[in-house]
Amino acid sequence: MGIEKFAYAGEAPVQGSPATEIETLFWTHQGVVVHKWLHYLPLYDRYLQPWKNRDLRLLEIGVSKGGSLGMWRRFFGDRAVVFGIDIDENCLKYNGLDGQVRIGSQDDPAFLRRVVAEMGGIDVVIDDGSHVSRHIRASFDVLFPLLSEGGLYIAEDLHTAYWPLYEGGYRRKSSFISVVKTMIDDMHHWYHGFGQQVTAATGHVAALHIHDSIVVVEKRLVAAPRHTHRGSE
Repeated sequence: MGIEKFAYAGEAPVQGSPATEIETLFWTHQGVVVHKWLHYLPLYDRYLQPWKNRDLRLLEIGVSKGGSLGMWRRFFGDRAVVFGIDIDENCLKYNGLDGQVRIGSQDDPAFLRRVVAEMGGIDVVIDDGSHVSRHIRASFDVLFPLLSEGGLYIAEDLHTAYWPLYEGGYRRKSSFISVVKTMIDDMHHWYHGFGQQVTAATGHVAALHIHDSIVVVEKRLVAAPRHTHRGSE
């Protein structure tokens, strides 16, 4: 039975609509462990397909069992520069398998800048790290300004922004969900007069895509909106 005709429910594929490419890669994966929420998989396809077969530079925060680096390698191909960072030194055993692994903290600005310099820049960041709101914000503040024009910043597992254990809470101002809400206001600063509060993203949030537990931020220089009209009365 061909994997291309599967859709998924729970932990096992069932027959249904065609699988996306990332879903196919996930369900046929046989290397080291990759662990993903299933509803993320088609979202990866939606946002990452345009980066295929390009000289992509991808940084994933959080290596864990190493499998996602392999999934990205198979998806993007040999032209991609793939790096992962983690605080766990055991992750060094995955260095060189499908990408480069560097050990350090996602809230260490100097470390992050060294890794980006080694990569030659970044086009896509996937934050699947500690999920602590303070750490997510620290990484964003350093890495978003370093993203290339048109780059993507993907923050995963943001359900933790509602959990006190991860410095979250419902409408807690310091949670990363609240930061995302502030960026929505910042995008519309032309109209409310309160300026832009998330300084790392000032003038460069072209779009925010918000899904269950995952946010995708598109980076482009944003010009002041204009309008005109055509035709005659």
